Parts: sequence; C-alpha cells; structure tokens
Amino acid sequence: MKTIIHDFDPAVFEELFPETAQLTRLGTSEPPAVILSPMYPARPCIGCFGCWIKTPGSCVLPDSYQEMGKLLSRTSELILISRCCYGGYSPYVKNVLDRSIGYIQPFFRIVHGEMHHVMRHDNRMAITTHFYGNSITKLEEETADRLAKANAVNFGASGCTVHFYQTPEQIRGNMA
Repeated sequence: MKTIIHDFDPAVFEELFPETAQLTRLGTSEPPAVILSPMYPARPCIGCFGCWIKTPGSCVLPDSYQEMGKLLSRTSELILISRCCYGGYSPYVKNVLDRSIGYIQPFFRIVHGEMHHVMRHDNRMAITTHFYGNSITKLEEETADRLAKANAVNFGASGCTVHFYQTPEQIRGNMA
C-alpha cells in the first residue's frame, strides 16, 4: 500500500493528481493508497515518549494520526510532498513525521557510522520525497536532501529518492 503525505489543500491535490486522489475511493477494506492532508489537522508531538513507553507504537494523543506507526508498518511506498521550508519539510509534513516515531524504537544502532533508531517493524518501504518552492537556495536543497535521506535510514527504508521542483504543478507526472 502507498501512503502519501502532502501539504496541499485537498482540492488542489485532487486537481493536480486526479488518478491518485481516486485511489482512496475504491471501497476496498485495504485501499491501494492512504492520503494524508492538512484537511485533518495533526496535533503536534509533545515529546512525551508515550509512543515508545506507555503505548508502544501508538501515540497517546487521540486524533487521526494516533496510529501512524501501524500505518507505516503496512506501507510499501511512502511519498512525501512538501514545500521546502529552510531546507526542511513544511510544518504539516514535519508534524506528521514527528507523530510517526512510534514506527521505530527508542533504542539506537549505528548505520554507516551514524546513530539511528532500532526498527520496530520488519517493513522496508521505499521513500520518495518531492520538495517544491520557487526560491529554494542551493544550501536549502542540500540540507533538504540530507534530511530526507537521513529520515529514510532512520525508517529503515529500502530506498530513497529526493526531487526538487519550482512549482507543485511540476510534480505531476512524477508520482509513479
């Protein structure tokens, strides 16, 4: 199953990617894609470690993003679409990723000489990140690229690709 996390208004997403937007309307018990958008606001992570200690894998904050760890454990491909904000994700996308830390454990391992979290699940999803913005500097692009790749290692991804665009419309056709 694909999981798509984007920061567009849902109507804009549907206009840009009508075929993808239809994937969640097929009426199956396990849709081919789950699309997360700012239409359902995410409460910010409060750093309580509850998803690691109190309710392992599940966030203690009751909202639509409480089971992000479980959702990611069933995801074969994670697609992130985000405005590039100072070399990072937009506030909404970052917030959803913060709420996803229950997908990993609070323990650490060394990967390629860097410290990363131990995996909670055996799932090895592919991660594709699409950053957009009409004035992304070279430094912001380099920072965002490193961030997306480090997040992929932390999530135990099978692969990671990062793309940059000046406008959201340029992403159309690159969502394979």
